[in-house]
Amino acid sequence: MRIRRLSESTVNRIAAGEVVERPASAVKELAENALDAGAARVDVVVEGGGRGLIRVADDGFGMDADELALAVERHATSKLPDDDLEAIASFGFRGEALPSIGSVARLEIVSRARGSAQAWAIRVDGGRVQPIEPAAINAGTRVEVHDLFYATPARLKFLKSEQAEFQAIADVMRRLALSHPQVAFSLSDGNRTALRVTAENTLDAETARRNRIAAVIGRDFADNALAIAADREGIRLTGFASLPTYARATAAHQYLFVNGRPVKDKLLTGAVRGAYADFLARDRHPAVALYLEIDGRSVDVNVHPAKAEVRFRDPGLVRGLIVGALRHALGAAGHRASTTVAGAALGAFRPTELSRPSYALPFGNGFTAPARSSLAERTAAYAFQAPMDANPGVATTAVAHEDDDIDRPLGVPRGQLHLTYIVAETRDGLVLVDQHAAHERLVYERMKKAMAADGGVRRQVLLLPEVVELDDGAAARIAAKADDLARLGLVVEAFGHGAVVVREVPALLGKLDVPGLIRDLGDEIAELGDAFALDEKLAHVCGTLACHSAVRAGRRLTYPEMDALLREMEATPHSGQCNHGRPTYVELKLADVERLFGRR
Repeated sequence: MRIRRLSESTVNRIAAGEVVERPASAVKELAENALDAGAARVDVVVEGGGRGLIRVADDGFGMDADELALAVERHATSKLPDDDLEAIASFGFRGEALPSIGSVARLEIVSRARGSAQAWAIRVDGGRVQPIEPAAINAGTRVEVHDLFYATPARLKFLKSEQAEFQAIADVMRRLALSHPQVAFSLSDGNRTALRVTAENTLDAETARRNRIAAVIGRDFADNALAIAADREGIRLTGFASLPTYARATAAHQYLFVNGRPVKDKLLTGAVRGAYADFLARDRHPAVALYLEIDGRSVDVNVHPAKAEVRFRDPGLVRGLIVGALRHALGAAGHRASTTVAGAALGAFRPTELSRPSYALPFGNGFTAPARSSLAERTAAYAFQAPMDANPGVATTAVAHEDDDIDRPLGVPRGQLHLTYIVAETRDGLVLVDQHAAHERLVYERMKKAMAADGGVRRQVLLLPEVVELDDGAAARIAAKADDLARLGLVVEAFGHGAVVVREVPALLGKLDVPGLIRDLGDEIAELGDAFALDEKLAHVCGTLACHSAVRAGRRLTYPEMDALLREMEATPHSGQCNHGRPTYVELKLADVERLFGRR
């Protein structure tokens, strides 16, 4: 076969395969065009999951006849006035979306420029451009896409059900709505409205975002989210992150934005996972809406035609900012737990409600901890003394005590139920504390502090250093991170080409599969640029030791012991949840209790 040039229609269809993967991709490109055009309102209607019809209408700048003709040509755009790809300030910039859509569907664009008395329409049918005609429309643009992928029938076979495609479109619209609270959005399938939000342009930025988050994600998230605000070397991070006890089964409620652009980036999601590593099991995920503002020259958005991935000039700085800001906010939350915990508890009293508490978590992740050691005993011992008259199943009545502490956040202890739960009275309700879960978190925080005070993680010298063979790239990455790994207790050195030698390991890890650990670290460093995997394993071991060292369920506590536990919880960061993300206490307001008994 001799080399030849592909036809223009074939080139356009190849480009369409990169830009328009499914109906949601077309909606994303068209809605982003509307935002780039300064729209204050974007309305989307789809039929047949986007196969039959996609209509996107906006009130933006609009286009005149000449611009409309250029808009359907490849690589024609108004968004790169200086051809500068290093400082992109708009959603689009490649000039591929409209011609790509027009090459695989029946496309109609009607637009009227602001201040113009005449509107114009242009049609593209499977790549064939029709003459421009006069039309009627208010200022702005309306784009209609009919019979998506009719010109590429093979692509239709790979689409999912209409409902699945519509949900993908709804996800795109939610992300755009979260990124632009000053713009009104709506999404409908012709019969029902899946999204409708009004513009939040009369409020300060934080309040506007919180209101938009409540409207898009839900009021529960807004009520249980921590405000995030941090700056580092010209990079600013703002937004909201959920309390650990408001965890979800998937990462679907993690919304990340870079300069207003919704992205799905491994580095950013890895940073969120790292920040919550101390608080959640691996199969639970926090809900976040994080907004990163960075100089356009320090981030590359021209990685893929879909523009969902980005690359940072200094990824370590960005990841460190996110992890630090999230951990700071979680620490400032103190013993606070999410309000949904009380709702789940009240729901458990109602047999007709089948809702499952969002914090019901499986324990552990398969990592084996060493046996209980003197280190755990030294760092985790708590000065509890069990009384001699222990009688399982009987509540302990609190000794006479003045109620000076009733206004404290966790109140005054009044007794112990089934030798497992502490009952405390507050000024306007009651608190139930899981004594084991609460003490487990307190012990864990003590252990972390003890390790930090000792100047790092204690090491165990291997009797026989272990040589681990890797590919050249992985070995080089491990060797380059030797100093960081040493601070975590893992001493490694380069050992020729494609190998490293391990001389010391963290004592807390006990017996472990050294080659497996090193290979996992090589993969993690390649993906995230740091030693996250080892740090997570250490955190898990500390949590396991804390669990074994904590006061157990079934042990009777004296009044001073219960009081001391509550007071330390109030003074300890993160004490609202145990090391696995479960709540350590449930607070019920008096009004909630009265409703249970029909008093309200």
